[in-house]
Amino acid sequence: MASIFIDNYGCTANYDNGHIIAGMLIECGHEVVQDMIDADVVIINSCAVKNVTVNKIFYQIKKVKEFSDKKLIITGCMSVSEKEKLNKYLGEGVALVSTQNITHIPEVVEKILKNEQVVLINKRKEIKLGLPKLNPDNKIASIQISEGCLSYCGFCSTKLAKGNLVSYPKEQIVREVEKYVKGGYKRINLTSTDSACYGFDLGYNLVDLLKEIIQIAGEFQVRIGMGNPKHTIKYFDSLLEVMKNSKIMKFIHLPLQSGSNKVLDEMKRGHKVEDFIYMVETLKKEIPGITISTDIIVGYPTETEEDFLKTVEVVERLNFEVMNLSKFASRTGTYASKLKQLPSQLIKDRSVRLSLIYKNLKKNKINETIFIEIPKGLPIIQN
Repeated sequence: MASIFIDNYGCTANYDNGHIIAGMLIECGHEVVQDMIDADVVIINSCAVKNVTVNKIFYQIKKVKEFSDKKLIITGCMSVSEKEKLNKYLGEGVALVSTQNITHIPEVVEKILKNEQVVLINKRKEIKLGLPKLNPDNKIASIQISEGCLSYCGFCSTKLAKGNLVSYPKEQIVREVEKYVKGGYKRINLTSTDSACYGFDLGYNLVDLLKEIIQIAGEFQVRIGMGNPKHTIKYFDSLLEVMKNSKIMKFIHLPLQSGSNKVLDEMKRGHKVEDFIYMVETLKKEIPGITISTDIIVGYPTETEEDFLKTVEVVERLNFEVMNLSKFASRTGTYASKLKQLPSQLIKDRSVRLSLIYKNLKKNKINETIFIEIPKGLPIIQN
């Protein structure tokens, strides 16, 4: 049996893959260790969304390869999207495994321990439910509801790795939720590549799943993962109603990406700014106190100053509770990588400007809503 170190990166679904990998390996008799130095096998569960993460992972791969006695498995999105660059690291005791093949990792471990080379990056239907899992938290459970998506965003490399939508049957998901609720878990995170298109390939949608989940007995709450606005708008009214249920967390993640319809069209996002604003303002009106998270990309190759200012206008109007701001960086193999790129300094400047605007919005919101008199002499604790 081997000692194995698992290095996870990326989204909630990818971390869940890492926990499943750990659970399967432990069930096979292997030991999962907390330090790479102590490992016979290093598994890098990669993410390919941002260049900074990809570069960090390549650095980690180089570190592992410095140890002649350590075997290496590279799984996650980079195993497919960065395959050409990863080929130079292939050799005896090294494996590439796509996200659709993680249930084969126990077998792959046995092969690389024998100094075999393994490349297993074909796309296939792999339902990640009912599997052994090493949960790091005994109160919060993540459950994957699908893999892949129905979008073709010009900037996204995740699509290259995960492919088209494969939804997991809602009956199996409900059984998984029931299992965790009976085990004492108080929060269930439903996660996927794109939660908004869940079930479209099976003849139903996310709301149909949520309606069954809220019928489960017990005290728990469900948090819905990121959903593409172009799909959310299709059943928004029914989603709004089910979100009012006490078992659904008052949280939603809708990525805007840009406040310009022109840029959204060039990004191949598929939604309109007007629909996005309607959904956010309706959610805030109908569900007071809801937390709305969004993603913004500044510096897309076709973004003009006018386009950028339109994004600023939407941010100022909607004043999101959470905003994940990213500077555009070209990803290998994507449509946007073929476009003429904007100067990096221009992208940085726009990022700084929007970041400052958002920080001021948050500061003003706090000043408007919090009126606490602190008695003299008491310490102020800053988080």
